[in-house]
Amino acid sequence: MAKVLISADMEGVSGIVHSTETNPDRYDYERGRALMTADVNAVVAGVLDAEPSAEIVVVDGHGPFRNLLVEDLDRRVRLIRGRPRPRGMLAGLDDDVDAVLFVGYHARAGTGPATLAHTMSDAVLGVRLNGREVGEIGINAALAGQHGAPVVLLSGDDAACAELLELVPEASTVPVKRALGQLAAEVLHPAVARDRLRQGAATAMGRRAQVPPLSISGPVALEVDLHNPAAVDMATLIPGVERAAGARTVTFTGRDVAEAYDVVQLLVQLAQVKNA
Repeated sequence: MAKVLISADMEGVSGIVHSTETNPDRYDYERGRALMTADVNAVVAGVLDAEPSAEIVVVDGHGPFRNLLVEDLDRRVRLIRGRPRPRGMLAGLDDDVDAVLFVGYHARAGTGPATLAHTMSDAVLGVRLNGREVGEIGINAALAGQHGAPVVLLSGDDAACAELLELVPEASTVPVKRALGQLAAEVLHPAVARDRLRQGAATAMGRRAQVPPLSISGPVALEVDLHNPAAVDMATLIPGVERAAGARTVTFTGRDVAEAYDVVQLLVQLAQVKNA
């Protein structure tokens, strides 16, 4: 029986193009939650089409980690929600996970055209692992790879799909929109997108043995560019974190991807502290 982890973000969900649909404080957020839940359910259905006995854990990975409508989620899954928690967007990841699927993901900060592109927070300008620029796609894929789990599927805009394929060419992708800019895209009707998501998930699961985990061996050199120079001052209080040349970059060397991942999470939270 396969154990499957579905990590769900919101910006890459079918139909979504603006922060009014992804931010709990904005007027269209409830619509966004419904669209996100429906996309996840389509992927769950596809996984179970391919492997009816699969054990599926869904991880709510956007913003407050409390977005998916629990009562509308497929009852055959278990859901991880809420924060703070270990492993962030991949909470629940362990060495028993056979496949990871990214639903509703977006491209990294600085990519364009890409819809709602960022890396974890607008407070972060960029992240590099061993000198390679990565966003949430790369960071999470590397963490999954440390546990031997391949990322077999990603859904999002065309830029997000291309970002995963640069790292894992054997993976499957389902582009549900074509990015026209940070706040614009050509979108599929949600029902059409869900049909493609279900078929894409089934295909990805059928091919999972052909997809290698993204492997980054330690030690891992981490560089993070922060928007606020004052946040850099605070970040250097973290043991092992140092200021690089310039006002906005901090560095850290982790034993492995998991340790670097934890530091990225901490830096993101620190960078959002008021008056930092």
